[in-house]
Amino acid sequence: MPDPKEHRLAPHFALIAVQVMFGTWPIVGKIALRAVSPTELVAFRVGGAAIAFSLLQRQLGQLRRMPRPDLLRLLLCSAFGVIFNQLLYVKGLSLTTVINVTLLSTAIPVFTLIVSVMLGYDRLSLRRTLGILLAASGVIYLVDPLRADFSAHTTIGNLLVIANSFSYAAYIAISKDLLKRYGALNVITWVFVIAAIINVPVGLLSTHQRPLAAIPASAWLAISYTILVPTVSAYYLNAWALVRVSPGTVSAYIYLQPLIAFGLAPMVLEERWNARTLAASALIFLGVAIVTRHGRSHAVKEVRKHPDALAH
Repeated sequence: MPDPKEHRLAPHFALIAVQVMFGTWPIVGKIALRAVSPTELVAFRVGGAAIAFSLLQRQLGQLRRMPRPDLLRLLLCSAFGVIFNQLLYVKGLSLTTVINVTLLSTAIPVFTLIVSVMLGYDRLSLRRTLGILLAASGVIYLVDPLRADFSAHTTIGNLLVIANSFSYAAYIAISKDLLKRYGALNVITWVFVIAAIINVPVGLLSTHQRPLAAIPASAWLAISYTILVPTVSAYYLNAWALVRVSPGTVSAYIYLQPLIAFGLAPMVLEERWNARTLAASALIFLGVAIVTRHGRSHAVKEVRKHPDALAH
C-alpha cells in the first residue's frame, strides 16, 4: 500500500524538478538566440513540444475531446500558457539580461495568488503573504538589484518579461479545473497543439529568410534541449503537480529558479557561492516552506474525492 506521506511529498519533488528544468531554460535559450530569432525559437519549441505530447498521448490513450463549454477555458490556457507566454518571454530574454529575467520573474507568484484568489482556489492569508515576501526578498537579495541593468535599451525587454509573468500566472490559475477533470497529459497536449497553430506559422515567416542548414549544430542542440527538458518534461510535471496542490503552491516554487540558475551557470551570471548566496538560499527555502505548508485548496480536496480524475 502506498505511503500517504510519500504521496503528499511527490508533487513537491516534481515541482523541484520542474524548477531545475526551468532554471536552465534562460541560459540555453540565450545560446539558441545567438543563431535564431525569438519567433523561430518559439516556433521550434512549441511545434516540437506539440508533436512530442501528441505522440506520448497516442501511446497512452486516445486524446479526449473537450466539451464545448470548456473550449473557451482551453483556449485561454493555450493563449496565456504558451502563445503569449512564449513570445513575450523569448522576445524579452533577447532584449534584456538573464539577471533581469530572474529578478522580474519573482512577480509570478504574486500574480498567481491574485488570480487564484479571484477564482476561489486559494485564500489570501497572513502566512502565505509572509512566505511570498520572504522568498521574494531572498531572490532580490541573491540577484542584487543594484547590479541589474535597467537602462533604456533593456526597458522593453523588462516590460515584456513582466507581461510574461502575468501571462504564466494566469495560466497556472485558470488551468487547474481542466487539469483536474481531464488529466494533465490530455490538457497539455491540447494546449500545445492549439498554440502550435499560431506560433509555428509566425516563426516560419522568419525561418524562410534563411535556410535551416545555416543554423549551427550547437543551436540545434540547444533547441532540442529546450523542447525536451524545460518544455515537454517541465510542463507535464508542473501540470501533474497542479492537480494535487494549489496554484499558489506551484507558483511559490518558482523562487527556486534563480538559486538553480546561479548554481548551474555562474559563468553566465557572474556569481559564486558565498555568504550572500547562502543567506538568500535560506530565505528562499523558508518562504517556499511557509507557503507550501497546508497549501491544498478546496479544489484539490475535491480531487481526493474523485481519484478517477487523475487517470493520466
